[in-house]
Amino acid sequence: MAHHKSAQKRIVRNTKRYAINHARKSRIRTFLKKVEVAIASGDQTSAAAAFKAAQPELMSGVTKGVFHKNTASRKVSRLNARIKAMAA
Repeated sequence: MAHHKSAQKRIVRNTKRYAINHARKSRIRTFLKKVEVAIASGDQTSAAAAFKAAQPELMSGVTKGVFHKNTASRKVSRLNARIKAMAA
């Protein structure tokens, strides 16, 4: 247990931030899962619609500091490539 007031405040702050970041990550993963399910179903239009909804969520995660910029860009790029490959 922390003995200094600043350390105690830091523990409280960390638990709050953990809850907020965890909720954000979970929300983003849900959007990505919808894209994955749409791709697996083979419906390109629904996959594209799910991707269009997921992309801003993923980038907002970057802005909030939940994901690294390159990680989000990599995920977006790979999903987009898989959706485009469905047309061929």
